Amino acid sequence: MPVDPKADICVSAFAWVPDFARGQVRDLRVRWALEEAGIPYAVRKLDAMAERPADYFEEQPFGQVPSYREGDFTMFESGAIVLHIGSRSEALLPADPEARARATTWLLAALNSMEPHIQQLPTIDIFNAGQEWAAQRRPAVVEMIRGRLKRLSDALGDREWLEDRFTVGDLMMVSVLRILDGSGLVEEFPNLAAYRDRGTARPAFRRALAAQLADFEERKTEPA
Repeated sequence: MPVDPKADICVSAFAWVPDFARGQVRDLRVRWALEEAGIPYAVRKLDAMAERPADYFEEQPFGQVPSYREGDFTMFESGAIVLHIGSRSEALLPADPEARARATTWLLAALNSMEPHIQQLPTIDIFNAGQEWAAQRRPAVVEMIRGRLKRLSDALGDREWLEDRFTVGDLMMVSVLRILDGSGLVEEFPNLAAYRDRGTARPAFRRALAAQLADFEERKTEPA
């Protein structure tokens, strides 16, 4: 579904981020879920370089993005929002209770068992580039990530998705694997690279990514 300024649901996002963050800001995960579910949404764009408006902290206590507003109902944290959207759509969460629980388990695994390890690499390579401690720490971080990827690769095997169909678990796991784009680490595991590529080839993902990037393109000047 295209972004609809009149939609009941509103998701917060940044109006500008540096090039390395484009396509990685976590509102993309929520946009993707809404696209898979066929639910239109509006966007509240925030200046990433400025103090958040005071009322925004009522939606997101930490001032991050995304937040989710539907009428008077608000929530934050991309994983929780994606699960909420999934509860409204069998395209994301199966009706069967056991299958739904398994899909939820994989979403939490992406956020808790994979992302904290994976996120250390851009912290070193981007935010602390050139620091001696970062150079010393990097080999151990890479090996730790390889270990996690190996476990995930073994669990996936030759299946198309983590369970017998695409769910919120795949949406979140693919989103997390994309953090490693350009590192070559996912490509060391051909089944994971193919899995990631299947996820990002989905029309709903392509629409969500295009919508996020279009918001960034609207900024006419970038801060020095």
